[in-house]
Amino acid sequence: MTKPSNCLSILQLSDLHILSGPEATLLGVNTAYYFDAVLRLALTTHDEIDLILLTGDLAQDPIAESYNYIVARMAEVGIPCRCLPGNHDDYGLMQTILNNRIISCAKQTVLADWQIICLNSQILGEDGGLLSTQEMAWLRQCLDNEPDKHALIAVHHHCLLTHSEWMDEMMIQNSSEFLQLIRQYKRARLVINGHIHQEQDEVIDSLHVLGAPSTCFQFKPGSKTFGLDETAPGYRLLTLYPDGRFTTYVGRLAERLVGLEEHTDGY
Repeated sequence: MTKPSNCLSILQLSDLHILSGPEATLLGVNTAYYFDAVLRLALTTHDEIDLILLTGDLAQDPIAESYNYIVARMAEVGIPCRCLPGNHDDYGLMQTILNNRIISCAKQTVLADWQIICLNSQILGEDGGLLSTQEMAWLRQCLDNEPDKHALIAVHHHCLLTHSEWMDEMMIQNSSEFLQLIRQYKRARLVINGHIHQEQDEVIDSLHVLGAPSTCFQFKPGSKTFGLDETAPGYRLLTLYPDGRFTTYVGRLAERLVGLEEHTDGY
Protein backbone atom coordinates (compact mmCIF):
# COMPACT_ATOMS: atom_id res chain seq x y z
CA MET A 1 0.00 0.00 0.00
CA THR A 2 1.36 3.40 -0.99
CA LYS A 3 1.24 6.26 1.50
CA PRO A 4 -0.67 9.37 0.30
CA SER A 5 1.55 12.40 -0.26
CA ASN A 6 2.00 14.89 2.61
CA CYS A 7 0.79 12.32 5.14
CA LEU A 8 2.45 10.50 8.02
CA SER A 9 2.39 6.73 8.29
CA ILE A 10 2.53 5.38 11.86
CA LEU A 11 2.88 1.66 12.59
CA GLN A 12 1.57 0.50 15.97
CA LEU A 13 2.86 -2.80 17.33
CA SER A 14 1.69 -3.83 20.76
CA ASP A 15 1.99 -6.50 23.43
CA LEU A 16 5.02 -8.28 22.02
CA HIS A 17 5.68 -10.21 25.27
CA ILE A 18 9.26 -11.00 24.26
CA LEU A 19 10.85 -13.67 26.44
CA SER A 20 14.39 -14.29 27.66
CA GLY A 21 15.36 -16.36 24.62
CA PRO A 22 14.23 -16.48 20.96
CA GLU A 23 12.92 -20.05 21.31
CA ALA A 24 10.98 -19.47 24.55
CA THR A 25 7.18 -19.68 24.51
CA LEU A 26 4.28 -18.11 26.39
CA LEU A 27 0.97 -19.99 26.43
CA GLY A 28 2.63 -22.24 23.87
CA VAL A 29 3.41 -19.34 21.51
CA ASN A 30 6.87 -18.29 20.33
CA THR A 31 6.38 -14.57 20.84
CA ALA A 32 9.66 -13.54 19.19
CA TYR A 33 8.81 -15.47 16.03
CA TYR A 34 5.41 -13.82 15.72
CA PHE A 35 6.75 -10.34 16.47
CA ASP A 36 9.21 -10.80 13.62
CA ALA A 37 6.48 -12.14 11.33
CA VAL A 38 4.06 -9.28 12.04
CA LEU A 39 6.79 -6.68 11.61
CA ARG A 40 7.82 -8.24 8.31
CA LEU A 41 4.19 -8.29 7.11
CA ALA A 42 3.70 -4.60 7.94
CA LEU A 43 6.91 -3.54 6.22
CA THR A 44 6.14 -5.49 3.05
CA THR A 45 2.52 -4.26 2.95
CA HIS A 46 3.09 -0.53 3.52
CA ASP A 47 5.52 1.87 1.89
CA GLU A 48 7.35 4.67 3.70
CA ILE A 49 6.49 4.14 7.35
CA ASP A 50 7.56 7.28 9.23
CA LEU A 51 7.42 6.04 12.82
CA ILE A 52 6.92 2.79 14.72
CA LEU A 53 5.13 2.91 18.08
CA LEU A 54 5.55 0.02 20.51
CA THR A 55 2.67 0.50 22.93
CA GLY A 56 3.64 -1.55 25.94
CA ASP A 57 4.23 -5.07 27.21
CA LEU A 58 7.30 -5.21 25.04
CA ALA A 59 8.68 -7.91 27.32
CA GLN A 60 7.13 -10.74 29.28
CA ASP A 61 10.55 -11.31 30.83
CA PRO A 62 11.61 -7.68 31.50
CA ILE A 63 15.35 -8.28 31.33
CA ALA A 64 18.18 -6.98 29.16
CA GLU A 65 18.02 -9.93 26.73
CA SER A 66 14.38 -9.22 25.89
CA TYR A 67 14.89 -5.53 25.22
CA ASN A 68 18.13 -6.11 23.32
CA TYR A 69 16.21 -8.43 20.99
CA ILE A 70 13.89 -5.54 20.13
CA VAL A 71 16.80 -3.12 19.73
CA ALA A 72 18.41 -5.49 17.23
CA ARG A 73 15.22 -5.84 15.20
CA MET A 74 14.66 -2.08 15.07
CA ALA A 75 18.27 -1.52 14.02
CA GLU A 76 17.71 -3.87 11.08
CA VAL A 77 14.56 -1.96 10.09
CA GLY A 78 16.08 1.51 10.49
CA ILE A 79 12.76 3.31 11.04
CA PRO A 80 12.47 5.66 14.06
CA CYS A 81 10.73 3.88 16.94
CA ARG A 82 9.15 5.14 20.16
CA CYS A 83 8.33 2.90 23.11
CA LEU A 84 6.14 3.15 26.20
CA PRO A 85 5.76 0.71 29.09
CA GLY A 86 3.06 -1.82 29.86
CA ASN A 87 2.33 -3.60 33.10
CA HIS A 88 4.85 -6.37 32.33
CA ASP A 89 7.73 -4.01 31.50
CA ASP A 90 10.66 -2.62 33.48
CA TYR A 91 10.44 1.03 32.45
CA GLY A 92 13.80 1.98 33.93
CA LEU A 93 15.52 -0.78 32.00
CA MET A 94 13.62 0.19 28.86
CA GLN A 95 14.87 3.76 29.11
CA THR A 96 18.45 2.52 29.48
CA ILE A 97 18.50 -0.08 26.70
CA LEU A 98 15.97 1.32 24.22
CA ASN A 99 18.05 4.43 23.79
CA ASN A 100 19.85 5.11 20.53
CA ARG A 101 19.34 7.11 17.35
CA ILE A 102 16.66 4.68 16.10
CA ILE A 103 14.73 3.59 19.18
CA SER A 104 13.91 5.48 22.37
CA CYS A 105 11.32 6.08 25.08
CA ALA A 106 10.95 9.76 24.10
CA LYS A 107 7.61 10.93 25.40
CA GLN A 108 6.92 13.54 22.70
CA THR A 109 7.70 13.43 19.00
CA VAL A 110 6.74 16.24 16.62
CA LEU A 111 6.39 15.28 12.97
CA ALA A 112 5.03 17.74 10.39
CA ASP A 113 1.53 18.80 11.52
CA TRP A 114 1.28 16.25 14.33
CA GLN A 115 2.68 15.55 17.77
CA ILE A 116 2.82 12.03 19.16
CA ILE A 117 2.60 11.93 22.96
CA CYS A 118 3.58 8.73 24.78
CA LEU A 119 2.25 8.20 28.31
CA ASN A 120 3.17 5.85 31.14
CA SER A 121 0.08 4.18 32.67
CA GLN A 122 2.05 1.59 34.64
CA ILE A 123 1.38 0.88 38.33
CA LEU A 124 4.40 -0.97 39.68
CA GLY A 125 3.51 -4.50 40.72
CA GLU A 126 -0.05 -4.35 39.39
CA ASP A 127 -1.79 -5.30 36.15
CA GLY A 128 -4.09 -2.28 36.01
CA GLY A 129 -3.31 1.24 34.89
CA LEU A 130 -3.25 4.79 36.24
CA LEU A 131 -2.07 8.12 34.88
CA SER A 132 -0.25 9.88 37.71
CA THR A 133 -0.62 13.56 38.51
CA GLN A 134 2.77 14.13 36.87
CA GLU A 135 1.76 12.23 33.75
CA MET A 136 -1.48 14.18 33.42
CA ALA A 137 0.46 17.43 33.85
CA TRP A 138 2.90 16.32 31.14
CA LEU A 139 0.02 15.61 28.76
CA ARG A 140 -1.49 19.03 29.37
CA GLN A 141 1.90 20.68 28.91
CA CYS A 142 2.40 18.98 25.53
CA LEU A 143 -1.04 20.01 24.34
CA ASP A 144 -0.57 23.60 25.58
CA ASN A 145 2.91 23.98 24.10
CA GLU A 146 1.97 22.77 20.60
CA PRO A 147 -1.45 24.38 20.03
CA ASP A 148 -1.09 24.24 16.24
CA LYS A 149 -0.28 20.53 16.09
CA HIS A 150 -2.81 17.73 15.91
CA ALA A 151 -2.21 15.21 18.68
CA LEU A 152 -2.01 11.42 18.73
CA ILE A 153 -1.85 10.17 22.32
CA ALA A 154 -0.43 6.69 22.92
CA VAL A 155 -0.80 4.74 26.17
CA HIS A 156 -0.71 1.07 27.15
CA HIS A 157 -3.84 0.56 29.24
CA HIS A 158 -7.31 1.12 27.83
CA CYS A 159 -9.53 4.04 28.80
CA LEU A 160 -12.86 2.70 27.51
CA LEU A 161 -14.70 -0.50 28.38
CA THR A 162 -14.04 -3.54 26.24
CA HIS A 163 -17.02 -5.39 27.76
CA SER A 164 -14.74 -8.22 28.82
CA GLU A 165 -15.26 -8.14 32.58
CA TRP A 166 -11.86 -9.50 33.59
CA MET A 167 -10.05 -7.09 31.26
CA ASP A 168 -12.03 -4.01 32.30
CA GLU A 169 -10.86 -4.48 35.87
CA MET A 170 -7.44 -3.39 34.55
CA MET A 171 -8.35 -0.25 32.60
CA ILE A 172 -6.94 3.18 33.50
CA GLN A 173 -8.36 3.98 36.93
CA ASN A 174 -8.71 7.70 36.22
CA SER A 175 -9.85 7.28 32.63
CA SER A 176 -12.70 9.79 33.05
CA GLU A 177 -10.28 12.54 34.09
CA PHE A 178 -7.93 11.52 31.27
CA LEU A 179 -10.62 11.78 28.62
CA GLN A 180 -12.01 14.98 30.11
CA LEU A 181 -8.60 16.62 29.83
CA ILE A 182 -8.08 15.52 26.24
CA ARG A 183 -11.51 16.70 25.13
CA GLN A 184 -10.59 20.25 26.13
CA TYR A 185 -8.25 20.36 23.13
CA LYS A 186 -9.86 20.29 19.71
CA ARG A 187 -6.60 19.23 18.04
CA ALA A 188 -6.33 16.11 20.19
CA ARG A 189 -7.58 13.71 17.53
CA LEU A 190 -7.07 10.20 18.79
CA VAL A 191 -5.92 7.91 21.58
CA ILE A 192 -4.32 4.56 20.80
CA ASN A 193 -3.68 1.81 23.33
CA GLY A 194 -2.50 -1.75 23.69
CA HIS A 195 -3.11 -4.14 26.59
CA ILE A 196 -6.43 -5.54 25.34
CA HIS A 197 -4.95 -7.85 22.66
CA GLN A 198 -7.84 -7.09 20.28
CA GLU A 199 -9.22 -4.38 18.03
CA GLN A 200 -11.28 -1.54 19.46
CA ASP A 201 -12.62 1.50 17.59
CA GLU A 202 -14.75 3.96 19.55
CA VAL A 203 -15.64 7.65 19.18
CA ILE A 204 -16.40 10.11 21.98
CA ASP A 205 -17.57 13.39 20.47
CA SER A 206 -14.78 13.91 17.90
CA LEU A 207 -12.14 11.91 19.79
CA HIS A 208 -11.31 8.47 18.42
CA VAL A 209 -10.05 5.72 20.73
CA LEU A 210 -8.37 2.75 19.08
CA GLY A 211 -7.18 -0.51 20.61
CA ALA A 212 -4.66 -2.72 18.84
CA PRO A 213 -4.19 -6.43 18.34
CA SER A 214 -1.18 -8.13 19.88
CA THR A 215 1.72 -9.35 17.80
CA CYS A 216 1.24 -12.72 19.52
CA PHE A 217 -1.94 -14.22 21.05
CA GLN A 218 -5.33 -12.46 21.12
CA PHE A 219 -7.88 -12.26 23.93
CA LYS A 220 -11.43 -13.46 23.36
CA PRO A 221 -13.78 -10.46 22.94
CA GLY A 222 -16.76 -10.01 25.26
CA SER A 223 -15.55 -12.63 27.71
CA LYS A 224 -16.45 -12.62 31.41
CA THR A 225 -13.25 -14.46 32.33
CA PHE A 226 -9.82 -14.84 30.77
CA GLY A 227 -10.04 -16.43 27.34
CA LEU A 228 -7.94 -16.72 24.21
CA ASP A 229 -9.10 -16.26 20.63
CA GLU A 230 -7.92 -17.95 17.45
CA THR A 231 -7.66 -14.64 15.58
CA ALA A 232 -4.20 -14.19 14.06
CA PRO A 233 -1.58 -11.72 15.36
CA GLY A 234 -1.56 -8.27 13.81
CA TYR A 235 -0.70 -4.59 13.76
CA ARG A 236 -2.41 -1.24 13.30
CA LEU A 237 -1.36 1.27 10.65
CA LEU A 238 -2.39 4.92 10.98
CA THR A 239 -2.24 7.45 8.15
CA LEU A 240 -2.27 11.00 9.52
CA TYR A 241 -3.29 13.88 7.25
CA PRO A 242 -2.14 17.52 7.60
CA ASP A 243 -5.70 18.70 8.36
CA GLY A 244 -6.13 16.35 11.35
CA ARG A 245 -7.98 13.57 9.56
CA PHE A 246 -6.69 10.03 9.74
CA THR A 247 -7.37 6.60 8.35
CA THR A 248 -6.48 3.30 9.94
CA TYR A 249 -5.95 -0.28 8.85
CA VAL A 250 -5.47 -3.46 10.85
CA GLY A 251 -3.36 -6.12 9.19
CA ARG A 252 -3.04 -9.72 10.34
CA LEU A 253 -0.96 -12.73 9.47
CA ALA A 254 -2.62 -15.24 7.18
CA GLU A 255 -1.33 -18.12 9.30
CA ARG A 256 -2.89 -19.35 12.53
CA LEU A 257 -0.91 -19.39 15.74
CA VAL A 258 1.11 -22.55 16.22
CA GLY A 259 1.08 -24.11 19.68
CA LEU A 260 -1.51 -21.84 21.32
CA GLU A 261 -2.72 -23.30 24.62
CA GLU A 262 -6.32 -22.15 24.29
CA HIS A 263 -7.67 -23.74 27.44
CA THR A 264 -5.81 -21.90 30.17
CA ASP A 265 -6.77 -19.66 33.05
CA GLY A 266 -4.15 -16.97 32.44
CA TYR A 267 -0.43 -16.31 32.43
